[in-house]
Amino acid sequence: MSKQSRDFFWPSYVDLMTVLFLVMLVLFVLSFKLFQDKDQENRDNIARLQVEVQEKRKLDEIKAALSRLDDKYFQYNEQYKRHELLVDVLFEQSSAEIPQRARAPLRRAGENLSQVINSIEEEDVKYLIVIDGRAASFPKGDPRNITQREYALQLSYQRALALLDFWQSQGIRFPRDRVELIAAGSGFEGAGRKGDIRDRRFVIQILPKVGALEEQAR
Repeated sequence: MSKQSRDFFWPSYVDLMTVLFLVMLVLFVLSFKLFQDKDQENRDNIARLQVEVQEKRKLDEIKAALSRLDDKYFQYNEQYKRHELLVDVLFEQSSAEIPQRARAPLRRAGENLSQVINSIEEEDVKYLIVIDGRAASFPKGDPRNITQREYALQLSYQRALALLDFWQSQGIRFPRDRVELIAAGSGFEGAGRKGDIRDRRFVIQILPKVGALEEQAR
């Protein structure tokens, strides 16, 4: 190899090594960044799964507790995911006044519901309890100038409110910091309506709210 060739070779070799080093450095930086991104993604997925597992555990505990509701008064409707109050409350037509014969079993049902809710130890879980009243039929010859739907919504809501007021008058209490009680009326409509006298029963929706768990886990 001539001197001229050697003088040309070494600078070219050094340039080649420099380029390769820069390429390797760029690849290393990119790989490290991808690794960090993937690691953060894995951490986020793990955190999310931990929250979901925690929520599932709490919901299972709540479901197990609610299964202790006395089946003389409450029945869980698996199809519609709701509790139905089994006490037959046969209101007078167009009336929201709770009949005297239904008061004792309704009081015992409320006491049972309150006892079960208060026995749940998950203090960071809050509940929405919706008392859904029902109206069975529109009276013929009703003198009020309202539609059947307006009649049904008004009467069913008044019946739900009557039950809520009755429970409160009987000293049946739910923890205010964890339970929000709402009276509602579905009228003639709604999923699972049978269209017969059994529609005069109340439906109790017990909805646990566990959304705060995700904020605690962050």
